[in-house]
Amino acid sequence: QLQLVESGGGLVQPGGSLRLSCAASTLAHYAVVWFRQAPGKEREGVSCIASVGSSIDYVDSVKGRFTISRDNAKNTVYLQMNNLKPEDTGIYYCAAVAWGCPGPGKQKYDYLGQGTQVTVSS
Repeated sequence: QLQLVESGGGLVQPGGSLRLSCAASTLAHYAVVWFRQAPGKEREGVSCIASVGSSIDYVDSVKGRFTISRDNAKNTVYLQMNNLKPEDTGIYYCAAVAWGCPGPGKQKYDYLGQGTQVTVSS
């Protein structure tokens, strides 16, 4: 059983930045997806990074603002979020996928973290 721990969430003003971290005992051989769930909405995939480092953005609105990266030596995946907007508010979850980044709209994963709250508000 792989336990994923997210951190880095918080309250930030519009236009601000946050860096989320997803840590586990081992992540080097997993693709990692960041999901988010806004209040009253379904969970959606935001970005995914493969074990070899290639990445996919699933949401057009985050392109150019969010960057996913990984440090396999630290078994940690990051989501750098810049120019945050109120519509980015939600619980952000990371998930580990053994077989690679899922296709757009796919919610398949092997392990899911508990989530970290991101609130963008003035």
